[in-house]
Amino acid sequence: MKLSFLSVILALTVYSALAVPKQVKPRRTSSLLIHPAGLPPLPRPQLSARISTASADDGLDVNDIQGDILIGMTKVKQSFFFFGIEDAATFKSKLGSDIQPLVTNINQLLSVDTQPVTAVNIAFSKTGLDALGITDDLGETLFNNGQFADATALGDVISNWIPDFAGTRVHGVILLASDTDDNINDQLASIQSILGDSISEIHRVDGATRPGDQAGHEHFGFLDGIGQPAVEGFTQDVLPGQAVIAPGEFLLGTSGDATVRPDWAVGGSFLAFRLMQQKVPEFAKFVLDHALNEPSLSEEENTDLFGARLVGRWKSGAPIDLAPLRDDPELGADPNRNSNFTFDHPDVPGFAIATNQTDCPFSAHLRKVRPRLDFGKEETAHHMLRSGITFGPEVTDEERASNKSSTDPSLERGIAFTAYQSSLTNGFHFVQMAWVNNANFFFGKAIPPGVDPIIGRVAGTAPETPRIISGTNPLNSSELFSLDTEFVINHGGEYFFTPPISALSGKLAN
Repeated sequence: MKLSFLSVILALTVYSALAVPKQVKPRRTSSLLIHPAGLPPLPRPQLSARISTASADDGLDVNDIQGDILIGMTKVKQSFFFFGIEDAATFKSKLGSDIQPLVTNINQLLSVDTQPVTAVNIAFSKTGLDALGITDDLGETLFNNGQFADATALGDVISNWIPDFAGTRVHGVILLASDTDDNINDQLASIQSILGDSISEIHRVDGATRPGDQAGHEHFGFLDGIGQPAVEGFTQDVLPGQAVIAPGEFLLGTSGDATVRPDWAVGGSFLAFRLMQQKVPEFAKFVLDHALNEPSLSEEENTDLFGARLVGRWKSGAPIDLAPLRDDPELGADPNRNSNFTFDHPDVPGFAIATNQTDCPFSAHLRKVRPRLDFGKEETAHHMLRSGITFGPEVTDEERASNKSSTDPSLERGIAFTAYQSSLTNGFHFVQMAWVNNANFFFGKAIPPGVDPIIGRVAGTAPETPRIISGTNPLNSSELFSLDTEFVINHGGEYFFTPPISALSGKLAN
């Protein structure tokens, strides 16, 4: 059978279409998020439609909310690029036309199929909004003044702040998350090319989850992020013991936020960033030197017990309120049990939560930042959504042998702390100043608890000033203990506003 000329042309056209594939953007084959055992589950991809519907009832638009706010501490790698705005007109133009389409929302992060190769979020300081000509009052004085003005109240030693954060030079931060450094570097290079001379680089912090079985653990070795609250209208699987908090505690202008906000800011959140160095060799040596003397425990178990009583959890994530004498890795890995405690034990004859710290010290870090039934019921006004990541290399053999952190800046390690809330005054600032740094909190205890032994400082004191705490010795919980070493040094930070994505091409670009 002869083919017509038209048939031949049609056949060649079909063949060409099949033989030369279209150019498509790279797609993910694995998630850029991690889920270590023991942490609350990530939102389930098959429920993303229901999440959108349920969230809409509470005023949440998960396609307009930047993804880092509600997804949490679950990245493989994350970088923070702090910048200054040099040419506002060019920056505003590029922000609306080129940067906004790159910004990742919540729904995109819920499934590998929709995740970008590198997730991008962006936030602005008050001086950054000023540079863009945005003068609307967002209803937060601490944001308006900047974190450097708040440093003394937070207990920081100003001389420990790096110059890049000391002042108001930082106008914004671009957050990039992926599973490889190359992906992040490529995306950042593209963004810098787009923005050109309209911005200048001020500082950069590169973070990554720790390797192997330490994924999800901070550098002291403790599983981190277990206590994340659930968000009404968003969190589908609320765990036993998990605090359920109105979205307005985290997102401006949503259910539970009583402050008047500009319409364009609804769905945004205030971001507190802190660059926190951890002195890991010093902490390990201190814990070893002050190992407890429980007669039924080995030397190693007594050492671990002392560290656990400072933190409030064992390294596995098991809370000492449920496992007061020995670690229980099975408990630590079970998100249905590892946050299901209150510090109260009504089943124990004669137990009084105001006086008894046999199971968990009043000063323990975990108890300081979330007092649970010390209030009589779960408080709901001071929760934050944490979304930080560890930075820096593992401890070297030389550091381990000398029990001292290296002075080489490339070997510094710690936590790039980030926390989202609708009110810095009620959120991060309050918790740090009124609870963590307050030697008398929780109030009304028979013995003053002392400051948080991990991140607490008495404001206005010199570095390494001894900090007195109680409760470290379960055999004698009234015994006072002097901490003469600081294990976490804050090197600065800033308060930012993470706007809704629509504002990036709307209010902020106009």
